[in-house]
This record gives sequence, C-alpha cells and structure tokens, in this order.
Amino acid sequence: MRVSNAIVAEVLAALREKIRPGIATIELDELARQMVCARKAEPAFLGYRGYPFSLCVSVNNEVVHGLPAATRILKEGDIVSLDFGAVYDGYYGDAAITVPVGKVSAEAELLIRATEEALYLGIQEAKVTNRLYDISYAIQKHAENSGFSVVRQFVGHGIGTALHEPPEVPNYGQPGQGIRLQAGMVLAIEPMINAGSYEVTILSDGWTAVTKDGSLSAHFEHCVAITEDGPRILSRLD
Repeated sequence: MRVSNAIVAEVLAALREKIRPGIATIELDELARQMVCARKAEPAFLGYRGYPFSLCVSVNNEVVHGLPAATRILKEGDIVSLDFGAVYDGYYGDAAITVPVGKVSAEAELLIRATEEALYLGIQEAKVTNRLYDISYAIQKHAENSGFSVVRQFVGHGIGTALHEPPEVPNYGQPGQGIRLQAGMVLAIEPMINAGSYEVTILSDGWTAVTKDGSLSAHFEHCVAITEDGPRILSRLD
C-alpha cells in the first residue's frame, strides 16, 4: 500500500504544478492516467461503479466527484479539488488535495487552510486505543471553529485490497464513540468542508456533488496506517 499511495502522491504533486488559469480539466485527467500507467499501476477510479474518468476534478462549489471536461477551463480565483486513486499489485492508494488557481479570495484561502489542518488534526487521533470518532470529532471541531461546516453525505473509509472497505470514517461525531482503532488498519481520512451549509446535492450527470447553497468547498485526503508507533501517512512523498 505504501507503493500504491506513493504513486498517488507523485501524480497529485505533478497535477498541482499544472494548475493554472486556462487549463482544461480533461488535461489533468489525461496526465494522471498517463503517469499511473507509466508506473505499472492502474487508475483506481476508472470504471469504478461506472465512473468514466481516472481523476475527480471538483471546482469551487463542487464538493466531490466532479467530471473532467474539455470545456471546463480553470480561471483565476477558482479553487480545484483533485481526488485520485491507484491500484498496484492488488492494493489501493487514494488521496486528495485542493489547489488555488492563481490568486484567490481570502475566504477561499482560509477554507483550504482550515480543511488541510482539519485533516492533520484527524490523523493525529488515528492511533491505537483511540476510538474511530475521535478522528471525526477532531476534524469537525476545527472546521466549525474556523467558521465552516462539515459535509455529512460523504465520508472517509477503510482501504486495502478494495477501494472502499469498512469502516466508514465520518468527518463529524462525538469523541469516544465508534470502533476501537487497532494496529494494521489503514484508513482513508478525507474531510470535505463547506464555506456555507453542509448540505449537498447531486447534479444531473449523476456524479458531481455540489453545495446546496452554492458556497465554496474544499477536500483533502490521506491514506493512514495505524501502527503501534502512531499514525503513518502512506500517501505523502516524504
């Protein structure tokens, strides 16, 4: 899983460098697919439950599962979430980042920063003897203290020889609740945070989830192994 997640990290790092005003989101999908295949791996999302692309590209008020398109051109001030997965030797990797396109608003900057911070605060709680919702509570507390809301409809998940495995990892909840965490578990922890209401709706394409009130949304994700020595982030280059 360290290999599959390292591939994901490499792809996302390359995509981050490509983000600029004027680029079509389909170009990002094409690059991601080329890179993962060059590393003798496979894109995890392509064909998953019928998903037609290798990469999810969600712009501004799109929360998750945005569809890349030749006609979707990024512009100055946008924020774009990139969610990517890979399969290597039967094991899955999965991670997400949110990237500003050029200069963005102060609200967008704060949302991106708070969402990434919430992810790492959640990861700190992914340790032996803690409960699952200790992760959830840490994420929710930071997001709401920053003035934002936590999406309820989509959650993190276990991951291994399948992209989505038990348990579900909500980004909200009460501490001390849920299963006890054990060494050997790998969790995809992925806060999705909205600038406005937490409510979302699905567009007519059947995939793209957007904020119901049109507010901005940010998304970060890492795959985290729970070990006796604490959480180990698998989907980070270092």
